Amino acid sequence: MLRVLSMLKPYKLPMGVAWFFMLVELVVELWHPILMAKIIDDGILQEDLSVVLTWGGIMVGMSLLAFFSGITNSFYAAHVGQSFGYDVRKTLFTKIQSFSFANFNKFPTSSLITRMTNDVTQIQNTVFMSLRIMLRAPLLVLGGTIMALFVNVKLALIFLIAIPILISFLLWVMKKAGSLFQSVQARLDGVNSVMRENLTGMRLIKAFLRWRHEVKRFTKANEDLMDRTVAALRLIESTMPVLLLVMNLGIMGILWFGSIEVAAGGIQVGEVVAIINYATKITLAISMFSFIIMAFSRAKASASRISDVLETEIDLVDTEKMDLRKKLSEGKIEFDSVSFHYPGTETVVLEDISFTAKPGETIAIMGATGSGKSSLFQLIPRLYDANKGSVLIDDQDIQSLKLENLRKQIGFVPQEALLFTGSVSENIAWGKENASMEEIVEAAKHAQIHDTVLKLPHGYDTRIGQKGVNLSGGQKQRLSIARALVRKPKILLLDDSTSALDLKTEAKLLQALKTYSCTTLIITQKVSTAMEADHILLLEDGKLLTTGHHEELLKNSSLYQKIYQSQFGEESLKNAQVTN
Repeated sequence: MLRVLSMLKPYKLPMGVAWFFMLVELVVELWHPILMAKIIDDGILQEDLSVVLTWGGIMVGMSLLAFFSGITNSFYAAHVGQSFGYDVRKTLFTKIQSFSFANFNKFPTSSLITRMTNDVTQIQNTVFMSLRIMLRAPLLVLGGTIMALFVNVKLALIFLIAIPILISFLLWVMKKAGSLFQSVQARLDGVNSVMRENLTGMRLIKAFLRWRHEVKRFTKANEDLMDRTVAALRLIESTMPVLLLVMNLGIMGILWFGSIEVAAGGIQVGEVVAIINYATKITLAISMFSFIIMAFSRAKASASRISDVLETEIDLVDTEKMDLRKKLSEGKIEFDSVSFHYPGTETVVLEDISFTAKPGETIAIMGATGSGKSSLFQLIPRLYDANKGSVLIDDQDIQSLKLENLRKQIGFVPQEALLFTGSVSENIAWGKENASMEEIVEAAKHAQIHDTVLKLPHGYDTRIGQKGVNLSGGQKQRLSIARALVRKPKILLLDDSTSALDLKTEAKLLQALKTYSCTTLIITQKVSTAMEADHILLLEDGKLLTTGHHEELLKNSSLYQKIYQSQFGEESLKNAQVTN
C-alpha cells in the first residue's frame, strides 16, 4: 500500500491546505458546546439577553467560518483525489505497456481491467474521504474527549473507559474486513472475466444458441461475488449496533451522574449540556467508523492488487551492456541451436533450431498445428527469449540490441488480425508514427486493399468498428499487412496472414512484397505460397525436420509430399515429381 500512497507526494501542498481547513472546521465544532454552555449558564439562566446575543452572534460567525472552510476543504480534497487517481491509472497503464508476454500470463486481462478501474476508484475515493471526513472523525473523538475533560473531569471519565474498548474492537474488525474485501475484488475479477468473454464471443454464442449456458456461468460468478460482498458488509454493518450501544450507555451514565452533581451543586447545567453535546458528536463520529473501516479495508485490498502490478519485475528489458546505437541494416536472421519453452512450463516447444535467412530472402515455414511455428516467430522481436542458443540479426545477438531499435525495424502481422477503433487510415498509420497519406496509400496498394478501401462509404476515412467487426477476414488481414508495410521494415513476419486470401490476391501480394528490401518470413499452410519462397523450413514437434526449396522438398521429404498431395491430389503429386 505504501507503494501506491507514495504517489501522493506531489500533492503535499493541496493536502496540507485541505487538512488545514478541515481542522478549522473541527475547531469551530469543538468550541460550539463551550459557547452553548456559556449562553445557558450566563445568559438564559441569568436572564441576560445581551450575553445570549453576544455569544450567539459569535457562534453564527464561527459557523460561517466553518461553512467556508468546509467548501474549501472539499475543493482541495476533490483536486487531490482526482489527480491522484489519474496518476495511478497512468502509472498502471504505462507499467502494463512495458510487460513482456510472460508478465501478461501472470495477470488475466479481466483482472488488469478491474485493477485499472474499480481498484483505482476505491483508492481515489478513500483519499478524497480521508481529506474530507475520515481524519476528521477520529480527531473529533479525540478532541471531543479532551474538551469534555476540560469542562468536567468526573463526567468525562466515562469517555476514557468506553473509547479504548471501541478502538480495540474497530482495529479487529478492520483486520478481518481487509481479507474479506481482498476476496471480493478477486470475485469481481471473475465476473469481469465472464463478461469479457461473452461480449467478445457474442456472435458465436448466438450462432450456437448457448446463451442459457452463458447465463448460468455469469449467474454463478455473480452469486460468488454477491456472497463474498454480503459477508464483508455483514461484518462491517455489525459494528454499528455495538458502537452505538456502548456510546448510548455512556450518554445515559453522563445524564445519571450529571443530574446528581447538578442537584448537589457540584456542576452547572450548561456544563452537563456541553458534555452531552460532546458525547453526541463523538457518537456520530464513531458511527461513521463502520463506513471508514469499509472504505479503508477496500482501499487496502485494492492497493495491494495495484502494487502487485507495479512491483512486477519485467523479464525483458534493455541492459546497461547494450549498444544503444546498434540498428538493423540488412535483415539477416540466424538461429543458432535455439531451444525454447514458455515460462512456467517444462514442455519444449522448439528444440535445437538452426537456420539462416539471408538479407532480402523469403522463407516459408510450414508444419502441423503445434509444431512451434508461431513460437519461432515470437523469438525474433524478443517477445520471449530463447532458453538455449542464440538468435542473431545482422550477425548481432538480439539481446545486445535495444528493444526499441530492434522492434522498429520489424513488421509483424499476427495470426489473428487485430484492428483498432478508428478510421482505415489511422489503422494503417498505427504501424508508423507520423506516416504520410502517400505512404499509407502505397502500403495499402501493396497489401492489395487499396481498391477495397476506395469502395467503402468514406474511403480511407471510413470508421472501423471494434476489432474490425464491419470487415471480412480477408480485408482485416490485408489491412494488418498494410500496417506492417507502412513502416518499410528490414524484417517482415507474416504469421499465417494470407489464409483468408484467394490465390489470385495472394499471388499479387507476394509479388508486391518482392519490391521491399526486407527479409520475409511467412508461416503458411499453402503449398502455393511456399512455392514462391526462396527456402522452406519444415517443422515437426518443435524440431526442424528439413529445409530446402520447393523442388528439393517435393523430391526428398515425405511430409512435404503428403502436404502437397492433400492440397493438389495424388495425380498432381506424381506429375510434379516426374517434372522435377
